[in-house]
Amino acid sequence: MKTSSFDYHLLESSIAQTPAEPRDSSRLLVLHRGTGIMEHKIFHDILDYLKSNDLLVLNRTRVIPARIFAKKETGGQVELLLLRRRDELTWEALVGGKGLRVGKLVYVENGPQAEIMEILEGSERLIKFSEPIEPYFPKVGHVPLPPYIHEKLKDPERYQTVYSRDVGSAAAPTAGLHFTTQLLDGLKEKGVKIAYVTLHVGLDTFAPVTEEDPEEHKIHTEWCELPQETADLINQTKQNGGRVIAVGTTSVRTLESAASVNRKSEIVNTDHRSLITAFTGPTSIFILPGYQFKIVDALITNFHLPKSTLIMLVSAFAGRERILSAYEIAIKEGYRFYSFGDAMFIA
Repeated sequence: MKTSSFDYHLLESSIAQTPAEPRDSSRLLVLHRGTGIMEHKIFHDILDYLKSNDLLVLNRTRVIPARIFAKKETGGQVELLLLRRRDELTWEALVGGKGLRVGKLVYVENGPQAEIMEILEGSERLIKFSEPIEPYFPKVGHVPLPPYIHEKLKDPERYQTVYSRDVGSAAAPTAGLHFTTQLLDGLKEKGVKIAYVTLHVGLDTFAPVTEEDPEEHKIHTEWCELPQETADLINQTKQNGGRVIAVGTTSVRTLESAASVNRKSEIVNTDHRSLITAFTGPTSIFILPGYQFKIVDALITNFHLPKSTLIMLVSAFAGRERILSAYEIAIKEGYRFYSFGDAMFIA
C-alpha cells in the first residue's frame, strides 16, 4: 500500500467556495458498498435512505473563532491561529509574523496581551494570555476557513453545524453542515434516533500524508468524548438490528476509538459483552484499508483531499478502488468538493 494509491486529480474549479443554500440542497452521491451501485440525489433525500431503527451519530463540536490579529511592541502585525487550549491562559497556536521568539509580547487589539512561552514545531508556538481569551472571541475572533477557500464567508454560522454546542475545534466537521433543523426533525418523525459525540477537529485534518508508506505517517491526536447516553443508544440499536450511521469521519474516529478501548479492557456486564461504553480522551486512531470496523455500519461524508488520512479512512470503509471510482464519477458529474462541497452516503 502506497500513499500515491490514494491520489486523484481535481481542478480548482471543483472546490466549493461557498456553502449551498439551503444547507440540505447540496448534492448527495449514494454509494452502495455491496454492489458498487451509485445514485445521484439531493441531500434532503437522505430521508429516503434512513430507517426507523437506525441511529444517526452527530459530532456537536463548535468551531472556535480562532484567527486573531495582534501587534508586536514595534507595531508590526501578527496573526495568531489558536489550535489547542492547554489551560485557562495557555494555547498552542500558529503564528504569522517575524521575530516571535520566547519572551516576546504581542498585543491583541481590544483584548489581552500574550507572551511567547515556547517554540514548538515550525511556526507553532505556545502562547500565554494575560487573561482568558474566550470572553474576547465575539469582538476579536474570526472563524478560520480552510486554506483552499478564498471567498469571504458572509455568515460565520454557515461554518458551524446547526447542532454545534461544545466549543473547541479549529475546523468544522463538514459532513454535518448539510443538515437543517427541519431535516433532523423529519428524521426523528420517521423514527430515526439521534445521538451525539464530540471530537474537536484540528487543522492537521487538512494535512496530506507525505510519507511514501502511509503506515509510517504519524497521525494527529484529537480530543473526543462519547457519553454513556450515546453508548446505550448504540448498544440498543445493534441489539435491535439497526444501523449506526456516522456523520463525518470525526464521528467515525470517536466511535471506533471508543470501541477499541472497550475491547482492550474487555468490558463485560452481567448480561452480555457491551459493544461500547462511555469514552473520553485523546485519540490518534489511524484507519487504513484492512481495518475491521467495530461500530459504524454506514457513513455520511464529504469528498476529501487527495492523499489525506480521510480519503484513506473512507477507502477502508468502502474499498479504495470503489472510492476512487466514485470520486472520478463525481468530478465528471460536476459535484463540488471539500468543506463546502457535496456529500456522499456510503451504505
